[in-house]
Amino acid sequence: MVKAHGRIDKDIAMEALQMLQVDEIGLDSLDHKLLSTLIEKFGGGPVGLGTLAISVGEETITLEDVYEPYLLQVGFIQRTPRGRIATSRAYQHLGLAEEGKLF
Repeated sequence: MVKAHGRIDKDIAMEALQMLQVDEIGLDSLDHKLLSTLIEKFGGGPVGLGTLAISVGEETITLEDVYEPYLLQVGFIQRTPRGRIATSRAYQHLGLAEEGKLF
């Protein structure tokens, strides 16, 4: 079905992004799945990329080359020698409380 007779305005663009499950800062459903898995299943990390990839059903190379760069850029994850960790910004974006942090 063609909408807006071939014209794209803000409302049409927002509707398309919503249909694709892309949020207001550009995260899609797999980005959300990665972050929520990292936080809920692995306590925010650190967790190895291979383990994280298996947990979300993706290839390691896909996570590293496609998803991770943007999550690093917006400050939602950090790479450490022990694995990936979720940042405070990731918790805030998902509306989750950081447990066990005193400061």
